[in-house]
Amino acid sequence: MEKKEWVMPTHIVAGAGIVINDKEEVLMIKTYKAGWVFPGGQVENGENVIDAVKREVMEEAGIDIEVGEVFCISSNTGKYPGYNGVKEIPTKIMLDFICRAKNGTPRPSEENSESRYIPKENVLDFIHAPAYIERYKAYLEYTGRPIYMEYVTKPTFELRIKRLI
Repeated sequence: MEKKEWVMPTHIVAGAGIVINDKEEVLMIKTYKAGWVFPGGQVENGENVIDAVKREVMEEAGIDIEVGEVFCISSNTGKYPGYNGVKEIPTKIMLDFICRAKNGTPRPSEENSESRYIPKENVLDFIHAPAYIERYKAYLEYTGRPIYMEYVTKPTFELRIKRLI
């Protein structure tokens, strides 16, 4: 039997924020690909996840934030064909934080056509991507213990695990 060479696993790490303003509204951005979502993105090399969330919210919406507690940890365990020389997109680990807006006015960016605050109770009317719907529901269900989810997004969304941790 031929022995395979061990390869170091690769994961994408991402952070996002449910950003709440002083009126208890939620910051949402309208992306060109996924529609309305809460802001966030990949952690860059040498960056910690809290700084990544702050950077992503500032880049995407122009809002300076304070990052609070984690309410959801999720794993997108599907593997998908890559692009730009990447053969395969690996598992993605996402950490979702409850954040408070410190200052700034929502604005669009290169990644989105609009950003604005939406009343908490109306957010699910705007989100269409199933993974974001489940992650926002985790925020609504948060009682002090984070929720862990595993899902795949392609070819169709499938929620495999959802539990408190």
